[in-house]
Amino acid sequence: MSSKLALYICKRLALAVITIFLIITITFFTMHSIPGGPFLSEKSPSAAVTAALEAKYGLDKPLSEQYTTYLKDITRFDFGPSLRQRGRDVTTVILNGFKVSAKLGGTAAASAIVLGLVFGSLAAVFHNKIIDKVIMFISTAMVAMPSFIIATLLLLIFCVYLKIFPANGNEPGGLVLPIIALSLYPMSYIIRLTRSSMLDVLGQDYIRTARAKGVKPAKVLFKHALRNAVTPVITYAGPMVAYIVTGSLVVEKILAVPGLGKEFVSSIINRDYTMIMGTTIFLAALIVVMMLVSDILYKVFDPRIDLS
Repeated sequence: MSSKLALYICKRLALAVITIFLIITITFFTMHSIPGGPFLSEKSPSAAVTAALEAKYGLDKPLSEQYTTYLKDITRFDFGPSLRQRGRDVTTVILNGFKVSAKLGGTAAASAIVLGLVFGSLAAVFHNKIIDKVIMFISTAMVAMPSFIIATLLLLIFCVYLKIFPANGNEPGGLVLPIIALSLYPMSYIIRLTRSSMLDVLGQDYIRTARAKGVKPAKVLFKHALRNAVTPVITYAGPMVAYIVTGSLVVEKILAVPGLGKEFVSSIINRDYTMIMGTTIFLAALIVVMMLVSDILYKVFDPRIDLS
């Protein structure tokens, strides 16, 4: 690893720590400034019971003291107990939920990248032909539809009317529809990126030279053209993971997937302060790390990039 790359990684890690610290601070004080509390419900407990619960979880202390204590706990990766799921700590809930979300998001991301590169390359090779027009029409339509709308349509068509897939993510085949819902938008965006970049690369002199030397078309496409055309896709990989992670928050709720997104949405509805804080910090850290990995891979694939 060169000294310049190591310095760049150190700078990005420092910025990541600052970003996460700001997210912790903003989320903490925003949650505590909203009227109400985690113990209020349709059948709210008495004032004495509420006071006892607040004392148990330290919510009766001054806000500054609560904030300082929470920061100390985070350094030990202790997000505290859930205020609504009695007997469960936030770290355990996050890890259990992330096992499902990682499987879901990883499969969706891999599918989006592979299919996006394949169909984008096909659209570029058959430029202005029927295949290109069909692929671009479908990808444009999918880009215009958010993942939660696609998830709702898939639920109605394949679960309610056709009854092909289960509507519960716990059942066999229950992750098929969530994967499709999360992968369609990034796949369509990658198709457009790949097509545009591939058309530019296919017009370069070295591609014409390779063809003139009799290099096989498949080798020209995959060895020479695709490697240079893939750099915009790598740049998009970080934001794509962020989209899939944040998009899964609602998709998991719609399609009853027992992942981290479902826990996050439920924690907001229930005003579970510790769960909201824990999931927000975890997701923010995940997104920051993926953005860093994306930038480093961009440098690996294109050595001409000067990291500063």
